[in-house]
Amino acid sequence: MKRKIITIDEEKCNGCGDCVSACAEGAIQIVNGKARLVKKQFCDGFGDCLGECPTGALKIEEREVPGFDPAAARRHVAQTGGTAAVKKFDDAAARHGLAPAEVVAGVGDPGKPASTRPATVAPPAHHHGGDGCPGTRMRVMPPGTPAALPTPTASGLPAKVNPSELAQWPIQIHLVSPQAPYFKNKELVVMSTCGPLASADVHWRFLRGRAVVVGCPKLDDTSGYAEKLAQILAEPTIPRVLVVRMEVPCCGGLTAIVQEAATLSGRPDLQVEEVTLGVGGEVIAQEEVTP
Repeated sequence: MKRKIITIDEEKCNGCGDCVSACAEGAIQIVNGKARLVKKQFCDGFGDCLGECPTGALKIEEREVPGFDPAAARRHVAQTGGTAAVKKFDDAAARHGLAPAEVVAGVGDPGKPASTRPATVAPPAHHHGGDGCPGTRMRVMPPGTPAALPTPTASGLPAKVNPSELAQWPIQIHLVSPQAPYFKNKELVVMSTCGPLASADVHWRFLRGRAVVVGCPKLDDTSGYAEKLAQILAEPTIPRVLVVRMEVPCCGGLTAIVQEAATLSGRPDLQVEEVTLGVGGEVIAQEEVTP
């Protein structure tokens, strides 16, 4: 059918992930550092994501595409985001004029797909005040108490001040072997590359007694990440995978990759948990996610 739907200009997209956060239907994901419309049936065409894009990479166009399927989109956000994502979806559906029964049935007017209902899109709002991608927005952290001084680097310092909990090498997703023995009988931490610098607690909080791999969903070539992680997670002695990501929207791509990997591993018993770190290093959220 011919209807309104989002289109994304990858040349303009900087991968910030604001549109991912703004899309209540889960239709957009960060793939290889760029926003992508992952399934046309999940896009309702109302354009809630437009005003969140700092580069103007998103727009609404009218073309021949499959109809919006609200029931399938709701199931999708329930599987990928849990209760909070479903509430966000339901709130958006209500704003767009869909009653709860219509969402469950996947229709708007009786006998007509919900996507045929008229969609009016407000002009994009500017929420960033010119700051652009929140992942690259400049911030200055408050000093410690008392104010921190640079650590001396003279040769008289000991070779190691704090003990390391890292029990393996390498750690980058591209470099590790899925058959490495250090993955067996341990939980796996999949950590964003920024996490260890943001949080001074990373070693004792996350690495102690666990295996670890690191990657960046925005700047890395992630084309083989889900498949490689699936090979690792297929090891039956790994009971749980812990995604440690930063609060910036683009980092949510790391969780999406792990969710895909968990599904590809074929292990219904595998537990997946997401921990979100603030840019100051504090844990601001922790929850189980569904593969």
